[in-house]
Amino acid sequence: MHDVYAKYHLKRVINASGKMTILGVSTLAKPVIDAQKFGDEHFFEMADLVKQTGRHLAELLGAEDAIVVNSASSGIAESVAALIGRGSKHHVYHPYDARYTNREIIIPKGQNVDYGTPEEVMIEVGGGQVVEAGYANMCSPEHLEIMITDQTVGILYVKSHHAVQKSMLTVAEAVKVAHDHNLPLILDAAAEEDLKKYLALGVDIIIFSGGKALVGPASGLVYGKKQYIDWIRLQSLGLGRAMKVGKENIMGLTKAIEDYLDEGPEDGNSMQQRLTPFLDGLNAVPYVEAKCVQDGAGRDIYRASVTIQADSPKNAKAVTAALKAGNPAIYTREYRANVGIIEFDIRAVDQDEMLAIVTRLHEILD
Repeated sequence: MHDVYAKYHLKRVINASGKMTILGVSTLAKPVIDAQKFGDEHFFEMADLVKQTGRHLAELLGAEDAIVVNSASSGIAESVAALIGRGSKHHVYHPYDARYTNREIIIPKGQNVDYGTPEEVMIEVGGGQVVEAGYANMCSPEHLEIMITDQTVGILYVKSHHAVQKSMLTVAEAVKVAHDHNLPLILDAAAEEDLKKYLALGVDIIIFSGGKALVGPASGLVYGKKQYIDWIRLQSLGLGRAMKVGKENIMGLTKAIEDYLDEGPEDGNSMQQRLTPFLDGLNAVPYVEAKCVQDGAGRDIYRASVTIQADSPKNAKAVTAALKAGNPAIYTREYRANVGIIEFDIRAVDQDEMLAIVTRLHEILD
């Protein structure tokens, strides 16, 4: 199958950036591919497939209900539409009708981030009106609370390394504010790893990406309170029609979640052990200082953090560009390249690929 790269004139990729949409997110295990294949080869009553797989996943998670959608992004848009329409068929067919005046979705300002598209785009696709709370560097429960009006239909909290971390209210604090005002909390937890943690906190609508930590196909999982999931399921007759998920991906994600709950992700200790020889190799490259760091959002993920020294002939941005320009193209986490730091996420990188990265850095910097 490597002939596919040649056939379509594509470069191979070493993915040291993490579970990123621009690279296809994850590679799938054979049992997940087999479940997708079963979906591909059989017919279903689709409404029943959506409902029954959702019920099955809800039972596994301890949630009231769940639904597989085509992405975490569509999960946001459909959740917002659901809260505006509140189960109205008229709203499903006329989601942007001006008579639906209650459309405000409150989001901490530091969480209105661009994850590939801005959070506010998906809120607006769902018909919501974005209301930012707090400031770029802080948001307290009070900041959230003072933005609530009688047009508010929900609060959106984004749990992500992209979002501001310092001086930010916790998920539990956001839940309390929402529930004190009889509002639901939507949690965008697209790349999070603990499927049950936020249920225990009382979050009403939880959204995961199927392709990231869950290592499933392109898809999303939305779960939580039954009433809200019922309203979200109804969106398939309206704007959700443009976001429908195929039977093969429903079957694939369901299997991926079953296996994920049984086996879990690679833990931090394993990552640190695999990082040790990689760090030794990186530190042998001229102008490089490498160390192990934990994920900035506190997840049990460890990466190689590389500082390109000030006297290097190429700065960090030039190094990342050179890494991507080769074949295979090597993708890294470039968020701090402007201050000379590159991170390598090894969750999808094997030992041979680590050696290839070190070799390529020698070629660039020697």
